[in-house]
Order: sequence, then structure tokens, then C-alpha cells
Amino acid sequence: MFFRRSSGGVKYLVVGLGNPDKKYRNTRHNTGFIAVDYMAKELGAEISKKKFDSLTAEAIIAGEKVLLMKPQTYMNLSGVAVEKAASFYKIPPENVIVIFDDISLPVGKLRIRRKGTHGGHNGIRSIIDYLQSDNFPRIKAGIGERPNPNYDLADWVLSTFKEDELKGIKEVSSHCLDIVKLIIEGNIEQAMSKYNS
Repeated sequence: MFFRRSSGGVKYLVVGLGNPDKKYRNTRHNTGFIAVDYMAKELGAEISKKKFDSLTAEAIIAGEKVLLMKPQTYMNLSGVAVEKAASFYKIPPENVIVIFDDISLPVGKLRIRRKGTHGGHNGIRSIIDYLQSDNFPRIKAGIGERPNPNYDLADWVLSTFKEDELKGIKEVSSHCLDIVKLIIEGNIEQAMSKYNS
């Protein structure tokens, strides 16, 4: 049950990565934003409060108060926003759950990791740098590989999803709330078994 009563302050950050300008709205690099927006809608929250260089909303998931975050720093400085919130609420890295795009997975596929390197993703690189730790769970959402090896990577991740691909992204987003719930409950292995592609 997502809506059990919380016993105190914010205990978890749930961070969707993306870029703030409207022109990036349905681009592959904004998959984290899309997922967190979906979660907020399901939780009856609106990610609109400006705090920690982010748009934020508080919600209760698995009985814990969480801060849903969409950093407004642009992708490469995501860690600035995350560190500000983590420092303010005294949240350890293992309670920072990050949702972001992954070009190594097909659209509609997920991969959950307990911790790890940045894998070339600049948003994750920034968070690792600012938290000084890679020990935070992450949910990777597939955005598909480049059409060919010569296709510019920046152009690809900033390209807009096709209509049929958006269906896959919405399905992935619908799973993220259950995954976050399982992680908060200490059942990340169950989440990985259920959702990892």
C-alpha cells in the first residue's frame, strides 16, 4: 500500500533526471522526468514546488515520506540539486533513488542496480561526484541504441520519442512506483528479479 502514514520527515529522495526546457519535454534524455511525473500523478502529488534547484513534491510511499525531484540544473549538473536536498534532510546515498535513461536497453526495458559506476551517463557522474559515493540505487529505463554507430550521441539522446515508443516509456513509468516501493521496503532483490530485462 503506497499511502500508509509517514512517521516523520523526508527519508528518501526519488530523483528523475532530465533537462528543464520545454523543448526537451519528450526527448529520450528526459525519461527520468517522465517517470517521476507519472509517479506523482499516481500519488496525487504535483511536482511544482521550487526547492533545491529542482521542482519537487512530497509524497508517502511504503509508509515513508519521500521527496520527488526533477533537478532544474540541466543534466550535467544534476548532482548539485541532489546534494543540496540530501544534505538538508541528512539523507544517506543509499536512500537516494535515481531514475534515468539508458541507451544500452531497448525502449520499454528496465534495469535496477543497487549501486555502480556512472557508465558514461553525465547525470549519474555528477551525482556520484557531488554525493562522493556511487552507493545509491538506480532505475535505468531503456531509450534504445543509436540507429547507427556514426549517429551523434547527443543528437540521439536529445531526439524526441516516436509515438509508439512513448507507449513503452509510459509502461516503464507505471512500473517505477512499484519498484521504488520495493526498494524502500528493503526488497530491491525482488524488484530486480521482477523487472530487470
